[in-house]
Amino acid sequence: MIAVSQTDAETPPTSPFAAAPAVDDDMVLLVTEAARSKLIELRDEEPEGDRLGVRIEILSDEGQDFTYDLSFQIITKADMSDVVRNHGGLRVIVPARDSTNLEGATLDYELDGLVLRNPNRPKPMQLGTLIIDDDLALEVRGVIDDEINPALDAHGGFVTLLGHDGDGKAYLTMGGGCHGCSMSRMTMLQGVQATIRERVPAIAKVIDATDHASGENPYFS
Repeated sequence: MIAVSQTDAETPPTSPFAAAPAVDDDMVLLVTEAARSKLIELRDEEPEGDRLGVRIEILSDEGQDFTYDLSFQIITKADMSDVVRNHGGLRVIVPARDSTNLEGATLDYELDGLVLRNPNRPKPMQLGTLIIDDDLALEVRGVIDDEINPALDAHGGFVTLLGHDGDGKAYLTMGGGCHGCSMSRMTMLQGVQATIRERVPAIAKVIDATDHASGENPYFS
């Protein structure tokens, strides 16, 4: 369901290219002052910083928690369906498809980086139906044992294959130094997933099934 981000349902949607007031009232998520200040600082270091907004989207809605991506985007390149809100001089862009799952979330900034606290949760995973003992599972497990875990061992971490679903998705958990650490999501998506997809073409996507909230430092970036 695509949410219309308006306080009054009869009010026509606002174009993302229209001039925004200093602060909008109908926010999808809250941006704390610490996060706003840090993002404005980073934005202003970018070329054409005055034309940029920060885009927050959900990369994966499977796992113990959502996986997010945060990037700068030129405001005029936002889709007409995107929800664009002004947080005191910082434009925040949320894809319409993600607005419901980000509703009520808080973006904050602490010592270890940006933190996204989201009261919403992804759809439950059906881990009991995963395939764990066929040739594809053995192939993925071999890549993990021979390449990925030796690389993660330098950080005191490791990943474990839970299985695959037969539709090109492999489900993994992280442990040791990768569990709950600030870079665990990025490690999973960028490093682990890239290696598995390159070595095992039958796997199109890696799902992080780790409960990062039980780690010591559950930051998303």
